[in-house]
Amino acid sequence: MKIDLFDFHLPEELIAQTPLEQREASRLMVLNKETGNLTHEPTFRSILDYVKEGDCLVLNDTRVLPARLFGVKSETGAKIEVLLLKQLEGDTWETLIKPAKRVKEGTVVSFGDGRLTAICTGESEHGGRKLDFRYEGIFYEVLDSLGEMPLPPYIKEQLEDRDRYQTVFARETGSAAAPTAGLHFTEELLDALKDKGVHTAFITLHVGLGTFRPVSVDSVEEHDMHAEFYQMSEGTARLLNDVRSNGGRIITVGTTSTRTLETIARDHGEFKEASGWTNIFIYPGYKFAAIDGMITNFHLPKSTLIMLVSALAGRENVMHAYEEAVNQKYRFFSFGDAMLIL
Repeated sequence: MKIDLFDFHLPEELIAQTPLEQREASRLMVLNKETGNLTHEPTFRSILDYVKEGDCLVLNDTRVLPARLFGVKSETGAKIEVLLLKQLEGDTWETLIKPAKRVKEGTVVSFGDGRLTAICTGESEHGGRKLDFRYEGIFYEVLDSLGEMPLPPYIKEQLEDRDRYQTVFARETGSAAAPTAGLHFTEELLDALKDKGVHTAFITLHVGLGTFRPVSVDSVEEHDMHAEFYQMSEGTARLLNDVRSNGGRIITVGTTSTRTLETIARDHGEFKEASGWTNIFIYPGYKFAAIDGMITNFHLPKSTLIMLVSALAGRENVMHAYEEAVNQKYRFFSFGDAMLIL
């Protein structure tokens, strides 16, 4: 299957550079995955009209690290940008570095006038670097004072309130990027869903390198997904099994929640307490075992994310929906509008 099948023209002005003042104010496109029919809703809060008592929304409670650091090489003073991707062991992290060619094994990088230092201990896959950090105190507190939010490269504007790149239910620190479909929810909307009898369940998937890697092969089947850590609690597993047995629908919020549930269903045949690393790659032809619907944002052309959405709703339906989104001037990507697939 050719990557070009998932390409489309996207005017640059439709890439949302900043979040809307109100999280719920994003528009919502509803796609019927059986018929391809589209419905346009003025705000995301209209999600209340499409979920029913007994349904369950599954949200990713990962919390984004302020994972972008700016430092200098101790020897030369050359400027170095570091993006933390994955904690490997103790204070050793897998990172992306710019410019990577300046950082070789043994290189020392200093951040914040020496409050944090890192020694390169080797290369990792896909051109990354392993860094061993040194500091006094608590690492996450140091990182919180020195780091910046790792906004995707297509966002050029500075983020004034970095909490807007966190979901309101974020609690498990470890992501290099936000699970952006969850950014549309407010505490008030979650309460309204509960009042309607809609369940909410939480899983964790820490978003890693795969979010930043473009698909660089010609054929979909040749792409290699990067592994990301996930976990599901016993309580979430029990709730999802109860919802399924009682005839409710399981609707994931975002591709990360989708990949987590499908990984567990594939490996165990049911929902159960589990944790580990997943590199599941979902594209058309995949048979879903865990979910009935999904809430997601509008994604990059030729990305693994649009491939996953196409697997759920059909490639032709999705490409038509994206063409309509462009025509209707929907906002795209992390701070953009939302799509509900049922």
